[in-house]
Order: sequence, then C-alpha cells, then structure tokens
Amino acid sequence: MISVKCPHCHVGLKVDEGKLPLDLTSFKCPKCKQAIPVSLLKLGKNSDDSDQDTILVHPVSTTTGRLTVIADPLTLEQTFPLYEGIAIVGRKSNASNATIGIVTADKSMSREHIRIEVKKDSKGGYKHYLSDNNSKNHTLYNSNYLENGEVVVLNNNDEIIIGHTVLRFNE
Repeated sequence: MISVKCPHCHVGLKVDEGKLPLDLTSFKCPKCKQAIPVSLLKLGKNSDDSDQDTILVHPVSTTTGRLTVIADPLTLEQTFPLYEGIAIVGRKSNASNATIGIVTADKSMSREHIRIEVKKDSKGGYKHYLSDNNSKNHTLYNSNYLENGEVVVLNNNDEIIIGHTVLRFNE
C-alpha cells in the first residue's frame, strides 16, 4: 500500500499499487471526482538490484498549461495556451502590453493584471508561477488574495479571479 494525496482537494488515499493495471494513466478521486495522474515504475528482474535502471512507464507530461476564462455577463468564454517564459494577462486594450489580452467589459480588471511564468522543472515537466502584477484591484487565488510580491505555484483546476472575471488554470 502507498499513500497518495489528491492534487486537487488534498484528501489522503491508500492505494494498493500491486492492483493497478500497467496501462492506467489516472483514476478519479473519490471525494472531488477529479483525475489523479499515475506514473507507474517498472523495475528490472531483481528489484533489489540497485544498479538496475528504473523505466518510467508513463513519462512526466511535457506540455504547458492553459487558462480558461469562465463566461459571465461581461465576458465570453476564452481559452489561452501558456508557453515557456513570462505571460502578462489582463484586459485587452490598445494601451495594454499584456501578452494575453482578455476580451471583456470588466473594467475592474487591469490591462496588465497578473504575471504567469512557465519554467521547465528538473523532471522535464513544467511549473507555472502566478503573481499579481501590481494591479489596482488585486488578485484572488483559490479564494485568497495574493500579497504584493507573493508568488504561488499553479495546480490543475486552480481558480484565479482578476477584477470580477474568473479564470481556471489547467495543466
């Protein structure tokens, strides 16, 4: 048995790894019903042989995430892919230097509201770092205001509110 923590709702689970099929890529969390990714390792004949290479059956995802704007009366649904590097996200305007411009009538969203930096991690995957970009109306991250200078790592299904507009981050 191994202990697994759901990356979405953080509930702890006990899993019998011997009963997991080798082609399994994810399973649903019993609490939040979100997919929990699975990376299974296959060891050589002598699993106690420390010289034996470990083969990753399901490699780490090497794709970057995306932001989805949740539709509301002021804003239509929009989806923006994220790429390695820095993205400035805000209300689309001719006066904006945002790399991701959201088409919206939400005037409480700054033209350059948040900053997302996408960096490659040591496992070959990507980490997404969110910070407020000195916006006038601040940024809510999973119902908590980001402090000036605070940087958080985004996880799948995180909610970001800029102005009155809700964004969803997905890996």
